[in-house]
Amino acid sequence: MYRFLLTPRWWGINVFVLLAIPFCIFMGSWQLSRFEARVQDQRDAGEQAAAARTDPARPLRELLPVDKDTSGKQAVATGRYGKQLLVPDRELGGRHGYYVLTLLRTDGGQALPVVRGWLPGTADAAKAPAAPAGEVTVTGALQVSESPGSDGVSAAGGLPDGQTGAISSASLVNLVPYKVYDAWITLAKADSGMTAVPATAPQGTGLDLKAFQNLGYTGEWFVFAGFVVFMWFRLLRREAEFARDAELGLIPSGTTDQDEETGRDRERDAAPDGSADGTPDGSADVVPDGDPVRDTAGTPAP
Repeated sequence: MYRFLLTPRWWGINVFVLLAIPFCIFMGSWQLSRFEARVQDQRDAGEQAAAARTDPARPLRELLPVDKDTSGKQAVATGRYGKQLLVPDRELGGRHGYYVLTLLRTDGGQALPVVRGWLPGTADAAKAPAAPAGEVTVTGALQVSESPGSDGVSAAGGLPDGQTGAISSASLVNLVPYKVYDAWITLAKADSGMTAVPATAPQGTGLDLKAFQNLGYTGEWFVFAGFVVFMWFRLLRREAEFARDAELGLIPSGTTDQDEETGRDRERDAAPDGSADGTPDGSADVVPDGDPVRDTAGTPAP
């Protein structure tokens, strides 16, 4: 009954199934590993943030370049404050406000963006406290450069002079006449009259929408694998039924299910009223009792 499995058609089906199932399982496992990696990153980021509050501050040059391991670490830098900018549309504690960002000119000539604090309301340069004069030493949490459009970062352009939407070297290089570090720090203790801005975990380390997309893709790939198995068994069962019917003589030997369906369609098309045997609803002529059957000439049939 299952000799049809040796036909070229079923060889192709079987090869496809044997390749599709491992591929779907591999892709589902890979997406699941991506989700688990993000969960682990979130745990590591939380532990790192807790440790950073107690670890001693280290010189800035020892923590660069900023990555997942150094983000949030306490860094110390010495220099003189330069140009001051405002970063509008930043929320803190559910309140709308803005950051006060001042460039710290270090001994190496590069400038380190320093968020000295947060103020409520609309960005107003007149309300922002002036930076201390002379040489200063600052300590704060090291942060990765922001990307416009990311969580909490405005991507809007056309800001007034003295404002920037994102804290990054790419955004600041056009606003100041000196090189800028590809990093920034937020002071552990804000300057007078402002609120300290807490450090944030680097992008890609939390359970954001992308993490749950990975989890959703995991389910989809495993469903695809199950669907391939289901369709293979369905085709196998259907083919076996036709092979059994052929052995019993119910359909001509070698006729496929498609051939049988095609033959039925042709019979229906040939019938004047759409029935398979040429009679309404596929029923035979019914002759009332006592009424002899007549031929086409009207003569009673013997």
